Amino acid sequence: MRVIAGKYRSRMLRSMPGMDVRPTSDRLRETLFNVLCGGDPNTLEKTIWLDLFAGTGAVGIEALSRGAGMVHFVERSAAAADLIARNLAGLKIEKEFELHRADVSSTLRKLALLQVAADFIFLDPPYRVQQAYRETLEQVASSPLLKDQTIVIAEHEKKFEPGERFGRLGRFRKLEQGDSALSFYRLA
Repeated sequence: MRVIAGKYRSRMLRSMPGMDVRPTSDRLRETLFNVLCGGDPNTLEKTIWLDLFAGTGAVGIEALSRGAGMVHFVERSAAAADLIARNLAGLKIEKEFELHRADVSSTLRKLALLQVAADFIFLDPPYRVQQAYRETLEQVASSPLLKDQTIVIAEHEKKFEPGERFGRLGRFRKLEQGDSALSFYRLA
């Protein structure tokens, strides 16, 4: 697993053995960022990201590599949070991020109280925990974390349908690649 583009391009990232943490593949991450950047490498400059169920931190690290101003990594698993910290340290990333070692729901409430407003929210719960998609998307949809132009992206199994609409959020695009898919949401 590696960083695809930006200032940390081609640098390797660590993963965990087993299937407890399933990192977003390099190919799917590249597709995600190609869609978000649309050919403009400055699109992500100074943006604020929430990387929920962050796992290895690969998506948030890719955002930082491409110029994001702040990434909030949210990971409840102690082993995965330690892995994110090691990946950040290995790249000598010392600022422009916060690592929240807590569950997603309580962290979203905390960030809302701190008046964080995200440009991009990426969520990638364990595929087997399908209710986490609905719960998280509903919480995000009803929170003040959203700006008018915020894009929420859910990575999920291609055969799983997370839903078209969650409160104020409506899906506007779905991309499938291999066994995975990305659903893109914004304020409807």
